[in-house]
Amino acid sequence: MSLGPYTSFIVTSYALVAAVVAALIVWIALDYRRQKQILRDLEASGITRRSAQTSGSSS
Repeated sequence: MSLGPYTSFIVTSYALVAAVVAALIVWIALDYRRQKQILRDLEASGITRRSAQTSGSSS
């Protein structure tokens, strides 16, 4: 399979897109861990989620 005179451009473009997608996946995974840790810290300090309140509380 020959890509012609644009082989280097095509290969470089695909490599850059793959690198950006991989970086976004890593960023999302790290941010997810960080957000879970922040939530654990808040709950440990006594702050609870509104969704965790009893059904008898008024809004």
